[in-house]
Amino acid sequence: METLYTDDQIFIPIISDYGFKATFGNEANTLFLRKSLQALIKSDIPIKEVKFDKNTFEGVTKDSRSGIFDLACTDENGNHFIVEMQYGNTPNFVQRMKFYSLHKFNAMVKKGKFDYSILEKIYCVGILANNINPYEHFHNVSNIRNEQGELIDDQMAFITVELDKFILQEVDCQTDLQKLIYTMKTIHTVTQPTQFPQFWNEEWLKVAIDELDSRRMTPDEKASLEILIARNAEAVNAENRRIKQEKEKFVTNLLQQTDFDANKIAMLTDVPVDFVLSVQQQLPTN
Repeated sequence: METLYTDDQIFIPIISDYGFKATFGNEANTLFLRKSLQALIKSDIPIKEVKFDKNTFEGVTKDSRSGIFDLACTDENGNHFIVEMQYGNTPNFVQRMKFYSLHKFNAMVKKGKFDYSILEKIYCVGILANNINPYEHFHNVSNIRNEQGELIDDQMAFITVELDKFILQEVDCQTDLQKLIYTMKTIHTVTQPTQFPQFWNEEWLKVAIDELDSRRMTPDEKASLEILIARNAEAVNAENRRIKQEKEKFVTNLLQQTDFDANKIAMLTDVPVDFVLSVQQQLPTN
């Protein structure tokens, strides 16, 4: 799914850094965030207000680096929400979600709330462009359950949304969750107002869409967007270089330590055969 912003686009992608901060992180008007969170956790109870929290855990890892996520907030009932958006490949994303949630849980206990029956709920939401779960559903809510799938505890919930698995068309979107994910996948592809689905006139979605409209941006906002685009492009290039180097290293080890042919190595490492052959050509000959 292409999310890079170009000059001919009217709307900025929600899943870009700028788009996420302008919509989910809009502190001046939290309507979109509140409705989105309600949809993501599949709750029938409206969220009336949210308070934005600090979104960094300082020096909690072994090497003293901080854990940081995209957004953290608390609703009027004390429920905690952690939201993380990921565009690239994230094979260890579930572990990251557990890290965030358990740190929040430990922080509650340290504040003296040792009556576990009254601990507030923690919802850790991960929105991913790519797939991480071996299931066909684009939206999953995970709690502690037994082997029969019966609920043991729901004080901590892990919600994952895999945008690549969402294939519903405009006419099929009936729930707020479906409308939200459809908007996240398509808003940046719209070039004419006539392409707007009817449900984009709903107030909560219109608030977000207006924030993404590049025609409404001030010169300073456009400058900030261009800086973010440049940084993101460099980050993507750096990540692609890292992934390529890791694959080259993996292929090299297989070439040097096994008698597998190029086709088998390509299959094992999920790369084209030409990639394997190019690495092989660079190896010193005995």
